[in-house]
Amino acid sequence: MLIPLFRKKTKFSGQEFKTLPVHIAIIMDGNGRWAKARGLPRSAGHAAGSETFKRVATYLNNIGIKYLTIYAFSTENWRRPKEEVSAIMSLLEKYTLEALDTMEKDNIRLFFWGTRDNLPDRIVSLIESAEEKSVKLTGMQVNVCLNYGGRLDIVNAVKKIVSDGNLSENDITEDVISDNLFSAGIPDPDLIIRPSGELRISNFLLWQSAYSEFYFTDRLWPDFGEKDINRALHDFENRKRRFGGV
Repeated sequence: MLIPLFRKKTKFSGQEFKTLPVHIAIIMDGNGRWAKARGLPRSAGHAAGSETFKRVATYLNNIGIKYLTIYAFSTENWRRPKEEVSAIMSLLEKYTLEALDTMEKDNIRLFFWGTRDNLPDRIVSLIESAEEKSVKLTGMQVNVCLNYGGRLDIVNAVKKIVSDGNLSENDITEDVISDNLFSAGIPDPDLIIRPSGELRISNFLLWQSAYSEFYFTDRLWPDFGEKDINRALHDFENRKRRFGGV
């Protein structure tokens, strides 16, 4: 029997926040270091990180976040050891299967951003099934960045615009580029969270993060919990977002 991907129980309420982001993005970092500190293989860290994702996604859904985007596997991650890549793909297959079993009941939409090139056929098939189901649903949308890179996203958008052939130089606007990204139709992230102590964006949502607020923390992703999310949300509500104005 499959375990529900999104669980309903939570001990916090979104009413304690004055302002909630519409869209949160998370760079799920620190799985390998978490495992190494415990003398475990890196695959154990990724498994623990996947469980953290389930808890965090459930909590964000319950407090009313409309969009959640996670960085699951970058275009550069193929350089990792073959055993680690295989373990990550197995986890992705497992949790997508769980999502297919529960997403309609939980009213959760699931979409995947990135190229399908090099992905195992079985995972591509699951992705297509999940996105097909999601079209009919109306709840929180979870975007899984899989085989994704921010530069790839922009390059692909430019290729789409050029291949269309109907636009002149003066027709190219920010909106035109945005409409051809993997994130087309989705508001840019208000808040990007990166655990693990790293202070960089790592080729994640380069175009979309132009005016995002960033929250960095030393806590490794497998140790991340609802209290950590609350700290990030309280920090966000105290930010003054001017979007280039005064």
